[in-house]
Amino acid sequence: MSDQTAEDRTILLIGSGPIQIGQAAEFDYSGAQACRALQEEGARVVLVNSNPATIMTDSEMADKVYVEPITVEAISEIIAEENPDGVIAGLGGQTGLNVTAELAEEGVLDEYDVDIMGTPLDTIYATEDRDLFRQRMENIGEPVAASTTISLDEDESVTDFDEENFRDRVEAAVEEVGGLPVIARTTYTLGGSGSGVVDDFEELVERVRRGLRLSRNSEVLVTESIEGWVELEYEVMRDADDSCIIICNMENIDPMGIHTGESTVVTPSQVIPDEGHQAMRDSALKVIRELGIQGGCNIQHAWRDDGTPGGEYRVVEVNPRVSRSSALASKATGYPIARVTAKVALGKRLHEIDNEITGETTAAFEPAIDYVVTKVPRWPKDKFGDVDFELSTAMKSTGEAMAIGRTFEESLLKALRSSEYDPAVDFSAVDDGTLESEYLVRATPDRPYAIFEAFARGYTTEEVVALTDIHEWYVERFGNVSSAAEAAMAGDPGPATELGFTNQEVTALAGGEFNDTHASWLPATLHVETGDEPDEEVATDGGDGVSVETVEESSVGRRFKQVDTCAGEFEASTPYYYSAREPLSDIARDEVQVDRDVESVVVVGGGPIRIGQGVEFDYCAVHAVRALREAGIDAHVVNNNPETVSTDYDTSDGLFFEPVTAEEVADVVEKTNADGVMVQFGGQTSVNVGEPLEAELERRGLDCAIMGTGVEAMDLAEDRDRFNALMDEMDISQPEGGTATSEAEALDLASDLGYPVLVRPSYVLGGRAMDVVYSDEELKWYIEEAVRVSPDKPILVDEFLADAVELDVDAVADGESVLIGGVMEHVESAGVHSGDSACMIPPRSLSEDTLARVREVTEDIARALDTVGLLNVQLAVRDGEVYVLEANPRSSRTVPFVSKATGVPIAKLAAKVMAGATLEALSAHEQVPEHVSVKEVVLPFDRLPGADPRLGPEMKSTGEVMGTARSFGKAYLKAQDAVGKPIPRDGTALVDVETLRGLSQKREDLSDIEESVERNFEFTTPDDYEDLEGALQDGEIDLILSRDRDLLEVAVDEEITYFSTVPSARASLEAIETADEPLDVLALSERPTERRDWGA
Repeated sequence: MSDQTAEDRTILLIGSGPIQIGQAAEFDYSGAQACRALQEEGARVVLVNSNPATIMTDSEMADKVYVEPITVEAISEIIAEENPDGVIAGLGGQTGLNVTAELAEEGVLDEYDVDIMGTPLDTIYATEDRDLFRQRMENIGEPVAASTTISLDEDESVTDFDEENFRDRVEAAVEEVGGLPVIARTTYTLGGSGSGVVDDFEELVERVRRGLRLSRNSEVLVTESIEGWVELEYEVMRDADDSCIIICNMENIDPMGIHTGESTVVTPSQVIPDEGHQAMRDSALKVIRELGIQGGCNIQHAWRDDGTPGGEYRVVEVNPRVSRSSALASKATGYPIARVTAKVALGKRLHEIDNEITGETTAAFEPAIDYVVTKVPRWPKDKFGDVDFELSTAMKSTGEAMAIGRTFEESLLKALRSSEYDPAVDFSAVDDGTLESEYLVRATPDRPYAIFEAFARGYTTEEVVALTDIHEWYVERFGNVSSAAEAAMAGDPGPATELGFTNQEVTALAGGEFNDTHASWLPATLHVETGDEPDEEVATDGGDGVSVETVEESSVGRRFKQVDTCAGEFEASTPYYYSAREPLSDIARDEVQVDRDVESVVVVGGGPIRIGQGVEFDYCAVHAVRALREAGIDAHVVNNNPETVSTDYDTSDGLFFEPVTAEEVADVVEKTNADGVMVQFGGQTSVNVGEPLEAELERRGLDCAIMGTGVEAMDLAEDRDRFNALMDEMDISQPEGGTATSEAEALDLASDLGYPVLVRPSYVLGGRAMDVVYSDEELKWYIEEAVRVSPDKPILVDEFLADAVELDVDAVADGESVLIGGVMEHVESAGVHSGDSACMIPPRSLSEDTLARVREVTEDIARALDTVGLLNVQLAVRDGEVYVLEANPRSSRTVPFVSKATGVPIAKLAAKVMAGATLEALSAHEQVPEHVSVKEVVLPFDRLPGADPRLGPEMKSTGEVMGTARSFGKAYLKAQDAVGKPIPRDGTALVDVETLRGLSQKREDLSDIEESVERNFEFTTPDDYEDLEGALQDGEIDLILSRDRDLLEVAVDEEITYFSTVPSARASLEAIETADEPLDVLALSERPTERRDWGA
């Protein structure tokens, strides 16, 4: 390939697939940047990714976009069709790296003369093969932890090797690295999957056994433990001329032994002496040169103070690609690592690539920052009560929030606000001994709040350091935050406002009323009372006469400053901002460069990715921004997620990297003189901020409206009683139900409705703590153990529509007309959360009359709620009757899937009608696809030991994929391949009919399932095995159809494909019948649709 240009060249870019633990939205951001960079150089870009909820899979992002499984089979067909000149492997995470290696090993790349661009394959092997990596480091004199490899011989497998010999090999490995504890690491996996610190030999034997199964090359590395050392990461860039720069270094607050994706991370480093930093900087440059990496990479070091001026370090590992840390480093510094990596892969040198932020420097110029950045992870603790979330070398977090401040304390406070995390413990009920053993010594998501609690109880810095093993410098700063909170509570708001608390937080701490979002993260939480709903007056005097106005009169305010990559050395033109608390006398010297005289809108983002609120909402926010800019309206984004496209500095006219609270969003509105705010697109985060934001804007006298559907209508849709009354008025059917404030009321309701019933708290959203109960005993347990019902916390008891077909409808309304984006039919029946059910578009089991009724109900609800913008309606159909389950006049997680399946950009249409256009003026029309598209979910059970792997009414999935084909069976098969859990085509199937049938379907005839299994598999039942668990571990079973929790937990551990519901079992067997049909890959732009209305 030509060295300096990509003109007339076709480049294949492989994405990372679905959002999952260890690999989240950062690769959508990286992929979108890379697509733009390659096209800037004149390349023809072919993109393949299986995740429809990404910006990178929009048709306009590449010359050809394939939403297909990231498998050797699918990509081989795309290569044959598109004949690319080269493939870039380093921008698709571990998934892209692994499949590129497989394509090379199977000869596909050689057959079609496809070059691997950028980092060569040998380098990938050298970094993923832990033993080879150690040898390369030793060659250049770089210190690494003592290590050895345990691997399988060519004729061995995990299920049939000699047990005594295997244990001897593990024992020898332990002796070679100096004894227990050790770290076991698996090769070619993401997010530390299969790894951990182990101090028990029997646990190590099982971990190595599992690691050998997970590893693509059947290797596990056993290394000496350097637990407790400081962990650092260096982001490095290198081009083909061997020019190298350090983009930044990042320091983990949590010590070694905790995965960097699980740790709070700070840049620049705060505790490493300059001599140590310079030594590791030199080390990073030596390492990237030795490995021959071209583009960006992440190099991890461990450091400890050994009494010498520079301390002692080890090289831990190298990621020869863009990564989660690359996205964080890009947002922290403004240096676009993925963009530069893509251009370096084409052969461009760093000095030939412009720095877009300064317009004067190049990519060879090392970034400099004059602020502090803090990243905090977000964990799904609220979804998995059975899981131990102690932090370790394996990731469990689903997302992260980032904050920028002038000091570490300010940055930390903003990051905690941004994470929207509710501490899972009431520390007032915890004694000192438990606080120490469970919350300070053990690293959990609650530890930062436990540190605040310790200081509130009078613990010293030295005591906290000894308990947590966190560096003294950081512990002292936590103490500063705690002291400032205590000062505010004592009547002195100055230290808290100076440190970075919001005015609302200071008001609450000083005894006033809190009327904003995300209060529960506060130090001294017990002293803050947060009402369920804010009063009409945002600022009301507390008992001591403290109000937000009083706090605003202090000597400090919020000043916006620019991220410029050069610490102010050059003038920057890119509108990328953060706020900092500074003296009021300095506020006038604001650095915001936006045109306050043009029409502008603030789009509120969704914050960190978590279960129930994923990258789908960032997709919607980005589309809203693009629609506004197309309409000639300036769009400003407020968000705090470093992984996303919405926080790319060139997505919007102004990026404000801030927590999503009413006060901080209002500050952006005031600074930009915005005409409106859009809260529809950021999921529950942005919707929740709507009401307090509206009140805050009114308090400040700002002429800025919440655009689209009114806040009152959104509230009505979420208020169970008011929404039910509205449906009754409109004669729209709903499941029968009611509200109970005591056990007796709940039992009476259930008796009237008849079991099974659906129960859930009235005070949470997204399926949290929802369950289906089948008896008085189960209902009593739920009330006592799961929710503890009370007059203040009632529960909802609803008729359970067993065997109903569930539907999702996404629509756009302009106040009069309604456009149906798509009607989706769930594969799973009632009782499985809509976010966890596979679904298809178009539906296949609805009559024309039923579809017409679905349309009628959707249109009626849209008009009744005065919907302007997006609307999602969830319905159920049983015996021809259409029931409404809920309606949400805002964006939904299915919007990207609908847009990709139909070709109708409904999020863009919604933004434009919110800005004043009509659907008629936009010439918008409905489209029904001729192919079948299936959305399937990705479940995290393999990363969360102890989690219940059965689907139910509470959402558990982290991401999604899409499979499209001419038939449902083939589309479902492709979707399962895309998830990474392919359905076996033959072998032995275990069918557990009694548990699979389920309590609500006892009389259902499952003979069709049994017959289908017998056609393709050897049919077995649990009774056929004397030692069922042993058979599973020995690889005797290929497919499981069961709902037995214990059995499925073993299936997860052994990576055996399973289906836990009757509908999914039937769908999988239907899919198997299509296995011999051609895969039939098809570019997104080539998928046929018919221009006609749904249900008309």
